[in-house]
Amino acid sequence: MLAPRVVLASSSPRRRELLSLIGIAHEVRPADIDERALAGESPQGHCERLAREKAIALADEAGDGALVIGADTIVVIDDAILGKPRDEDDAARMLRALSGRTHAVLTAVAVVRQGRVESGVESVLVTFRALDDAEIAAYIATREPMDKAGAYGIQGYGATIVERIEGDYFAVMGLALSRLIGLMARVGVRYEFGRLIAVPSA
Repeated sequence: MLAPRVVLASSSPRRRELLSLIGIAHEVRPADIDERALAGESPQGHCERLAREKAIALADEAGDGALVIGADTIVVIDDAILGKPRDEDDAARMLRALSGRTHAVLTAVAVVRQGRVESGVESVLVTFRALDDAEIAAYIATREPMDKAGAYGIQGYGATIVERIEGDYFAVMGLALSRLIGLMARVGVRYEFGRLIAVPSA
């Protein structure tokens, strides 16, 4: 069987890098959806809904045989969702809240193929070392925090402020690869270490 066309419904360079890392050729078509949380929505429910909506939004455009991947990552502390910072002051507020504490990173992954939608959420605990105001200002000056949930990136300078993670490192980067492979299998696409194979429906 021919490998299905893969469409990533995200502009995240980290997600693109991770798909390339495991040999999955893909197109990038960011989905334009409203990412505001709904009233009474749990962080996990919010994250998974957004991943599903991103993938579903591009499914018709991508075509019936394509595999569309949607993902969303949020940082949660004290039951509050930390998305991407609005500005430098917002980034500083987030980093002060995370300093010296453990928080949760939730990454949802959704796949759509031939009208079928499968999704799941990976939860990871991340602990920061204590940061002083000078360190926070210096980190923000690198600009790395400005486009990332929780105002940090674990794969960049942010690696130096993370003391410990408990769970899937790649989920913290933005795409839970093992979970993605499992979800693809549910919609009839088998991953064979760099190769995708479409499995005929029973």
